[in-house]
Amino acid sequence: MSHGFDYDLVIIGAGVGGHGAALHAVSCGLKTAIIEAADMGGTCVNRGCIPSKALLAASGRVRELRNAHHLKSLGIQVGNVEFDRQAIANHAGNLVAKIQGDLTNSLKRLGVDIIRGWGKVAGAQKVTITTDNGEKTITAKDIILSPGSVPFVPPGIEVDGKTVFTSDQGVKLESLPNWVAIIGSGYIGLEFSDIYSALGCEITLIEALDQLMPGFDRDIAKLAERVLITPRDIETKVGIYAKKIIPGSPVVIELANFQTKEDVEVLEVDACLVATGRIPATQNLGLDSVGVELDRRNFIPVNDNMAVLSGGEVVPHLWAIGDATGKMPLAHAASAQGIVAVDNIIGRERQVDYRSIPAAAFTHPEVSYVGLTETAAKELGLTEGFEIATTKSYFKGNSKALAENESDGIAKVIYRKDTGEVLGVHIFGLHASDLIHEAAAAIANRQAVHHLANLVHAHPTLSEVLDEAYKRAIAS
Repeated sequence: MSHGFDYDLVIIGAGVGGHGAALHAVSCGLKTAIIEAADMGGTCVNRGCIPSKALLAASGRVRELRNAHHLKSLGIQVGNVEFDRQAIANHAGNLVAKIQGDLTNSLKRLGVDIIRGWGKVAGAQKVTITTDNGEKTITAKDIILSPGSVPFVPPGIEVDGKTVFTSDQGVKLESLPNWVAIIGSGYIGLEFSDIYSALGCEITLIEALDQLMPGFDRDIAKLAERVLITPRDIETKVGIYAKKIIPGSPVVIELANFQTKEDVEVLEVDACLVATGRIPATQNLGLDSVGVELDRRNFIPVNDNMAVLSGGEVVPHLWAIGDATGKMPLAHAASAQGIVAVDNIIGRERQVDYRSIPAAAFTHPEVSYVGLTETAAKELGLTEGFEIATTKSYFKGNSKALAENESDGIAKVIYRKDTGEVLGVHIFGLHASDLIHEAAAAIANRQAVHHLANLVHAHPTLSEVLDEAYKRAIAS
């Protein structure tokens, strides 16, 4: 315990990653403190995963209850469906308060010292905390940096937080503009398009790259576009970027061709959500005091053990996790990194298996994936000398999906032809975010389709979509 230090471990940043690291550190017997300058729970709890899922749950119910055709097919008739925007916003806000309180109380209950203020490295095994009352320095045998990320706002875009805003403000649902432009068709843009369209807003979705949902497997993206975008009140502009956005009433958006940079048109909309990704919050962390330079994208350089690097060499007793490392910008990935960092601190050498970490977009229906896309798998095959194969199964052949009358969906499995090892699984359909974990476990254990095809799934369940895909793989 401590051995002359104030703490065994000090964690800077109390987001999901820092919280997971702190809980694991205490279970390993480490005297631990966590420093937070803003909201306990970080982006995920306060401005990301938690409030957005509350909004998606409420707006999804509205969409479902207003889908008279779907309900009639089940023998159900519902009258006029109304909703209260402020009540939906309150649902999200109340959930944030509950989760934030639970997170804070779990740290206190386990004896983690919570220090409020701005923490930064002040030399080897030292941290300074700046508060309104001044500055103090504490020592720690090990330090974990978990500063998180902030929304990226491209040049030329002016954000006022009201008419032009990022997801940080969007989750508050302070208004429902008649016409909303959404810049970016990644996870954030897709989820907000789902929320806004369900609640009656007209949407223009603007994507700078040459295809919508650029980070998704193409087979999944094509079907998702047909279901999530085409039948809804969503206009799309692809290969177009927002050269300039001026807040106001109306919001003025100057659009240009992404390749040629030539002006295309000027849009005037009621509001604009900027969903162009996130950047690391890595400034003013005191890294220069230990000779660490950020990489060209301002991420903290780390190795696979989550140790911070300087010139390619490990900086003793300094670790970094979460969005600030640039590895995998997901809350649960940050938590996994935190646990791995603590294990390495106590001498249990471990690394993060990023390939087995799943991700999901909580649209209606959902999108999920784990492992490699087909393109990435082919590239790996070329490098390592193996061929890949893919197999697909469809929700329209699944009894449970048909019973729900929710049969839009696909499961795609990517695997090695020689060994059968599963390299990636992609799902679009009902409860995709839950179904993906069976595939994540298979990838974590480097299992082959030949083994997975012999597992028995309960009938009738949605999980049989994966069962069918595995069986088709060994039959092909």
